Amino acid sequence: MRYDYLIVGSGLFGAVFAWEASRRGKKCLVIDKRDHIGGNIYCEEIEGIQVHKYGAHIFHTSNKKIWEYINQFAEFNNYINSPVAVYKDELYNLPFNMNTFSKMWNIKTPAEAKEIINRQIADLNIKEPANLEEQALSLVGRDVYEKLIKGYTQKQWGRPCTELPAFIIKRLPLRFIYDNNYFNDRYQGIPEGGYTKIIEKMLAQSEVLLNTDYFSFIKANRDIADKTVYTGMLDEYFGYSLGHLEYRTVRFETEVLDMENYQGNAVVNYTDGDVPYTRIIEHKHFEFGKQEKTVISREYSSEWEPGIEPYYPINDDRNNELSDRYRELAKNEAQVIFGGRLGNYKYYDMDKVIEEALKTVEEELGQA
Repeated sequence: MRYDYLIVGSGLFGAVFAWEASRRGKKCLVIDKRDHIGGNIYCEEIEGIQVHKYGAHIFHTSNKKIWEYINQFAEFNNYINSPVAVYKDELYNLPFNMNTFSKMWNIKTPAEAKEIINRQIADLNIKEPANLEEQALSLVGRDVYEKLIKGYTQKQWGRPCTELPAFIIKRLPLRFIYDNNYFNDRYQGIPEGGYTKIIEKMLAQSEVLLNTDYFSFIKANRDIADKTVYTGMLDEYFGYSLGHLEYRTVRFETEVLDMENYQGNAVVNYTDGDVPYTRIIEHKHFEFGKQEKTVISREYSSEWEPGIEPYYPINDDRNNELSDRYRELAKNEAQVIFGGRLGNYKYYDMDKVIEEALKTVEEELGQA
């Protein structure tokens, strides 16, 4: 069997490409090294609850076209992302808004909150931030930084904020209204029944092989397809010939609890540096579940090593320069299309993955 496209990876980018190519009459073979489709948006049903196996995925976008596009594959609920943060024995609303400031300083008005923040920033007198800590302090003052940013950020990156570059934080949004909606986007929600069903529909017209490593597969099937859509690691494709790109990764500890409600919210961040995990996800709250049991996942951020699943690109000067060099090599691969988070070494929200995939399809195959 020969195909028009061999699509490496059944995550959102690969699935959108497969759906659109199939609609245009192309024959696609999708392979994935994991034992399931969907990449990191894969959901597994446990105790009647859709569990986000690779971390919370909340769909949000301001692009009406993309919202309408994804809604053809699922009905979305009206979930609004409103995380809370636990610092020692204190609990705060996120993002930083008047509920946060009222709890922190026992004040009521935006003017009071602004006065406190501006005074703290002025007292610090940081002119040229030399690191992430100074950058954050110069944006939000000491209280917000110490309680809600410092510990969480150090766990995320695995190093003190004083050792992280200032450019990682370009801005920290402060909302002087009583609004706990984390995202500013017009459209937001969770697909009813989870994300896996979306990917199943997108791949319905393609052949799919799981537990299949691309590099082993292609050695035995070099002429399997006219072109390849590669969504794996950019540096791995080239045998790490220029060196390894760096990532942060996440480890999950998931457990079923014999109770109806563990924490009362889908997402609770733990911003105290002494707590080893960054947050706890209680999955049933994404779909307003009423099941008798609940499922929670603790998330631990750690350094990436070869063989571990990579999550977040580290876009510092070294890795940006190295990824640019790999992208130059990619330009010489005329029969390979690189896409997605790993294939582009770039962090994407889900709506941006869909945008990029649709753009790639149109460049490759034209309008449907």
